[in-house]
Amino acid sequence: MRATARLVARADRHGRTTLAELRGESPLLLRQVPGRDGGVTVYVVGGAAGPLAGDDLRLDVEVGPGAVLRVHTVAASIALPGHPGAVSRMLVRATVSEGATLHWLPEQLVAAAGCAHVADSQVDVAEGAILHWRDELICGRHHERPGDAEVNTWVDLDGRPLLRQCLAVGPNAPGWSGPAVLGGAPATGSLLVVDPTRLVEPPVVQQTVARLPLAGGPATLWTATAPDAHTLRALLEPDGGEVPTAPDRITNSAEGEGTEVVRVG
Repeated sequence: MRATARLVARADRHGRTTLAELRGESPLLLRQVPGRDGGVTVYVVGGAAGPLAGDDLRLDVEVGPGAVLRVHTVAASIALPGHPGAVSRMLVRATVSEGATLHWLPEQLVAAAGCAHVADSQVDVAEGAILHWRDELICGRHHERPGDAEVNTWVDLDGRPLLRQCLAVGPNAPGWSGPAVLGGAPATGSLLVVDPTRLVEPPVVQQTVARLPLAGGPATLWTATAPDAHTLRALLEPDGGEVPTAPDRITNSAEGEGTEVVRVG
């Protein structure tokens, strides 16, 4: 299956965001819901199962100057096996103009057994724009080993590289569950925050989550691993549109012991 969708948000002369284009096709159906603070909220609705091996999907997002757009999905995406030897692909390309805001906060991608999936995100952020970009990957369904999944994220800020990140899991990614990568955790994700109005905080490394400022601009990257999707979301959930704040201590629920935060730098 091949499918494309396109979403374009513009700000009017009163500062209210409107959708200049909202176009999709199954399984990438787009639905607008009431927004807040003059912004627009759009949900991506899966109109079919998958992605299945052999699918080629693409979503283009454009946020014009001064516009505020929030994008969610109604449910997790489950990458499934399909045509033998085929790979499913999902490409998201986003452009965030000067003074614009994009919150990209979808539900998780689940790499089911036997899948072969590549998820690419390419984001161009203008100077003065705000971006919240979250990716979450669940390695297999309940009590299931994952198939092959590769998640690639490229973000440029003002035409310069800000983030280049790649994660591969599954039978063809040796060592993916070892201590150098996920340490046996079945859930992992990241939250990138680009915001020139916020003070960039120093690095913090906790037991399963790290906050790292990026050298290419006013940006912070959170990365985390977790035993399940619910715990992962708690680590990467913006609170009321704000980024998570690292506590001074975290508690290991299995042992009931406090774990000290290690501050780097």
